[in-house]
Amino acid sequence: MACIVDLGVSFSPLKGLHQIDLTGDISGLLSSHPKAPLMSLHHFDAVAPLFPTMNRIQSTRHLMKTSKFDQSRMLQQTICHHRSSNWTFSIAWGYSVHIYERIMPRSYLLNPIETFDAWSNTHDEKPPLYMFNTRSSAKDSCETPHVFFLKSIGKTRGNNENLVTYSRSAVRRLPGCPAGGNHPANSVDKIQVYSPRTKRTELDRCECCDIIHTVGSNMAKVKLRECFTNEKIA
Repeated sequence: MACIVDLGVSFSPLKGLHQIDLTGDISGLLSSHPKAPLMSLHHFDAVAPLFPTMNRIQSTRHLMKTSKFDQSRMLQQTICHHRSSNWTFSIAWGYSVHIYERIMPRSYLLNPIETFDAWSNTHDEKPPLYMFNTRSSAKDSCETPHVFFLKSIGKTRGNNENLVTYSRSAVRRLPGCPAGGNHPANSVDKIQVYSPRTKRTELDRCECCDIIHTVGSNMAKVKLRECFTNEKIA
């Protein structure tokens, strides 16, 4: 936004308006989107396609399919835990799902994984390179998630829920996380996320979810819902 300020134009920053002054793979940023409506994404020509198996145009059209079903939830991050497996699910609705093989703090997962590079990537520039906190993308069995990207979206048979299906991006190729009790999520290759058809109006409040998964199954189901009164979400 510095270019606007230099012209003497005042503005009010919006969390959902992204200038994308980054290069490379911005999936880490989009998977930890702030609690704000997605307004716009700029500088697509400087970043990699949003989905690894598509080009930029295909990726954009694929992401925008979700807006026809629920604009209020696009990229909104929901974090929940599967206690029996010590897994943490981080869902960026309509884009990606991350599974961590341990119980991760919500405050930590709100910081994007640094899959991207700084816009001005010169050797003279010193950290911090961004105006937000990030997480390392180092390969660690407890810190590196299993990554799933949007495959399809539709309505359930009863027409009262949206059903978003995500498929595994690639094999993680790391051992199980010992800190999480060594419950690998390697068998999961598909995740189905169910969400109410009703649009969200209080976007500053997080949603909760219930996870259904049987040990060894290749699929996990997640149902998004409003949090209960006094529900523990940490």
